[in-house]
Amino acid sequence: MRYAFHRFHFTGQRENEEVIEVIHRHWLNITLQFLMLFFFTAVTLGVMFILPFFFPVLLGAYTVSLFHFVENTFFLCIWIFSFLIWIDYYFDVWIITNERIVNIEQKGLFNRYISELNFRNIQDVATVVEGIVPTMFNFGEVSVQTAAEQERFLFHMVPDPYRIKDIIMKLSEQTKGNLQ
Repeated sequence: MRYAFHRFHFTGQRENEEVIEVIHRHWLNITLQFLMLFFFTAVTLGVMFILPFFFPVLLGAYTVSLFHFVENTFFLCIWIFSFLIWIDYYFDVWIITNERIVNIEQKGLFNRYISELNFRNIQDVATVVEGIVPTMFNFGEVSVQTAAEQERFLFHMVPDPYRIKDIIMKLSEQTKGNLQ
């Protein structure tokens, strides 16, 4: 059977393992983070433009240079935070294959945690969609309960959690059926 992600490959993929689904967090997650950053930037810029009107001493020769230095440093920090938000969003991924679930979680720039869960260890899969916004935009959490070392696998803010739950349950049942 050919899946939509049959051309997708990842490090540690087994020989006959096919990628069925690649899941990132819902787009609303990164949008809200960027909106908060935009709001913080707008407030800070507003203060930077209004401050010289109340304190004209800031328009002196030495203070203007300091003011520009602080302003440029601020914009550099905003760019770095934007980059970190995007890195965290893009590299946090859940991969569902025909044999297992692989969770790749990026923590900052240089830390990455990879964990996996075989379908034969799955005991229960639950979906939680709480609130008006998650219901309207169809995102939520999928929790996979196991009998293995890691008792619970949690998919945070994923789009269409009911479909993901159905895919996992179907693959788990197929795997357990093939073992019997």
